[in-house]
Amino acid sequence: MYSTTAPAAQTGAPKKDGTWLLSCGHFLNDFYCNFLPILLPIIMPQLGLSLTLSGLLVMVLSITSNMLQPVFGYVMDRHNLSRLLIPVIPFGAVCICSIGLITTKVMLFIIIALTGLSVSAFHPLGSTLVARTAEAARQGRSMSYYIAGGNLGYALAPIIIVAYLNAFSMSDLPLLMIPGFLFALICLRSGLTHFSTVTDLAKTKTFHLGEILHNASILRLNIAMGLRCITHVSMSTFLPLLLVTSGYSGILSGSLLTLFLVGCTVGGLTGGYLGDRFAHKRIIIAALALAIFPTAYFYLHPGTEPLSLIALFLSGALLLASQPSSLVWAQRAMPGSEGMASGMMLGLSFGLGSFGTALVAALGDQIGLSSALLLSSLTLPLAAICAVFAPFPEEKA
Repeated sequence: MYSTTAPAAQTGAPKKDGTWLLSCGHFLNDFYCNFLPILLPIIMPQLGLSLTLSGLLVMVLSITSNMLQPVFGYVMDRHNLSRLLIPVIPFGAVCICSIGLITTKVMLFIIIALTGLSVSAFHPLGSTLVARTAEAARQGRSMSYYIAGGNLGYALAPIIIVAYLNAFSMSDLPLLMIPGFLFALICLRSGLTHFSTVTDLAKTKTFHLGEILHNASILRLNIAMGLRCITHVSMSTFLPLLLVTSGYSGILSGSLLTLFLVGCTVGGLTGGYLGDRFAHKRIIIAALALAIFPTAYFYLHPGTEPLSLIALFLSGALLLASQPSSLVWAQRAMPGSEGMASGMMLGLSFGLGSFGTALVAALGDQIGLSSALLLSSLTLPLAAICAVFAPFPEEKA
């Protein structure tokens, strides 16, 4: 059990168990979040959804799951919401697993919006509690485990849902709520909720939006991560379509998407470890600068050739290698507002990436999807340049 009087890093209480449990929660959170792409082809004819309405549905999920994260983080920095850890995963599970019972378009949009809210609430909460329970010297590694859990859940969701629906029907989806409720039960007994989301500094600090606008470190880091996410989200969104238009089957396209997402998981794990060892800013710059090479190679040679598969895996790894270090960086740059900082790195940056992806799609209508995706990879050296000129904050005492 964890200490109920002070953060684990100060009391010598167990730390790894907290990180692993929160990583499992992140796995489930992102697992449930990624049901929609697989379920959409099934519910579209059932509810008579047009492509326009389907795109609007995806946008609603993106807004509630990404853009609202800094808002949740801001509230958690000022009010202790650690007990929200218990119901937040089951809430998201109940929402998305009820989709097979939905009979109207309005109900569908409400359910998807609520699913996104559970994601927005969990991400800053989970990363804040990781920071509270991990040793200072292991912040990068602990964040990498936490991020890897989410990446793995997101990557495995399509495979698991396809296999599940081959064996069962949409009306049986509520059975998949069970892991979410088991996680809540474990959290209830873990003692993690005894750690406050509010730091001593935050209790005496008044937040002003101008602090962010005048914080060169956090502003330039957000720009760098937003530029990175344009490439990342574009790859995640359009990789299957790119492969299908190149003559590959839908099943093979889905498999290659999983390969890319597994690469993201490995990169997140490796990047956090290297950040602790060699400095977080160096890892961010190196990962962003190097990512363009395998990404551009795959866009020029999409397919299943060995070098293309290696490039796809490395693209995912390098695109996510910077994320754990960006979390450590952001939390140091915003002392007393760690939850909001986490919301920016895990939510706002991906929201910005989603808007950039819309521009890539529009460009694809004009010059072709392959060419548009290749051009989107040019955001990576721009992101590296932004990171170079962003001052890295001194470590907190």
